[in-house]
Amino acid sequence: MLDSVRRIRSQSKVRKIDLYTRVGSYVVPWFFLLPQGALLLKDTPAEGGARLLAWLLCGLGAAVCLTGIPLLSRAFDRYLGRDVAFRWWPAVVGVLLLATLATSVALTSVEHGAETVGAQMLLGMGIAMIPVGSYCLVVRKRVFALSAVAGGALLAVPYWPAGVPFSGLLAIGVMSLFICGWVMSVVRVSGWMLGIVWEVDAARAVQARLAVAEERLRFGRDMHDVLGRNLAVIALKSELAVRLAERDPARALEQMTEVQRMAQDSQRELREVVRGYREADLHTELVGARGVLSAAGTECLIDDIAGEELPAAVQSVLAWVVREGTTNVLRHADARRCSMRLRISRGQVVLTIENDGLRDGTAGGGGGSGLAGLRERLTTLGGTLTDGPGGGKGTFRLTAKVPLTETGTETDAEAEAGAETRAEARAGTGAPVPAPVVVTAGGAGRTTGGNA
Repeated sequence: MLDSVRRIRSQSKVRKIDLYTRVGSYVVPWFFLLPQGALLLKDTPAEGGARLLAWLLCGLGAAVCLTGIPLLSRAFDRYLGRDVAFRWWPAVVGVLLLATLATSVALTSVEHGAETVGAQMLLGMGIAMIPVGSYCLVVRKRVFALSAVAGGALLAVPYWPAGVPFSGLLAIGVMSLFICGWVMSVVRVSGWMLGIVWEVDAARAVQARLAVAEERLRFGRDMHDVLGRNLAVIALKSELAVRLAERDPARALEQMTEVQRMAQDSQRELREVVRGYREADLHTELVGARGVLSAAGTECLIDDIAGEELPAAVQSVLAWVVREGTTNVLRHADARRCSMRLRISRGQVVLTIENDGLRDGTAGGGGGSGLAGLRERLTTLGGTLTDGPGGGKGTFRLTAKVPLTETGTETDAEAEAGAETRAEARAGTGAPVPAPVVVTAGGAGRTTGGNA
């Protein structure tokens, strides 16, 4: 007993609701069978064998309620879409129902038996609930309604030879229809509610699986973004170190030291990805892109005048664009020149990365998942990502656009005015004014405009 209680308590809420609903359907018939059976036995006279028939009727009714439990349980399962076999339970319950009906007719036909028809009909509400409820769960509502009408009419026929008047026969037919409607409202509605509960539980399970899948996609996307560029740079610098090993061991050692540093950075960033706390920094990625492209012999122009004025979320997503764009330049192009331009225009920030040296038959993204991951990141901020041929032959252009809210964001005129004000302030103090930087293959930088 205690083990059964512990087993029930350990079940999920949905299974508990299912169990309580089924048990309630099994118990309700007894609230009619027991009190109405007691009243029937009390009101039935002892002479003429009426009392014995009343006892037999109550016993058969109890047998129907007991043997109907497995039948109703399988009917609930069938209604919920489960594949179950009824076996011989319908036949057993059917035989008991016919025996109960024959006993009721016999009780009505004996002396003073017609006086108990009303009590018998109330008793029949409990007896009929389980078999009729099982039938209404496995057939369509229209079929059940037609069966109820036909069954109510046929049920009154055996009582006519027993001496029941026409008004009594009409009352039996109407009561039979009422019982069928009441059983359907109780059992069928219970099955419908159970179906909803199980569907909600299944939806929650699907939602949980989707959340896990989304987290896996996020993790895979971050893994690609973190390791993609770093591994490409490590491969490039390792190859360079091999070539320099005989000619210039000092520079080869310098390259391998850089490889070691990048490997350690990749380790650290990978741990942060696993923890789910990783955010990219726009300035760091621009500096890293400049160094990587310089090592690859690509001339790099970086113009990020508006970078410091962007919200943190926008800077983070654009940092991923810079990282992926740099990776694509290294993997899918023999670039001699690459430009990265960041501007605020018409209420949105626009980052454009353009390079030459696009290899024949390849797209700038290489058909990988990097650009798809970038689009997902930008979509969360309402941004877009476009890629395609650039302005010249053999060039590729990657453009990311992110809309800016009015709060905390300057307009184009305010941004230009702010830049001029900062330039004047730095000029007055002798501080250098930031300007677009060009990095050549030799690693030396030169400015393009402004006060150098």
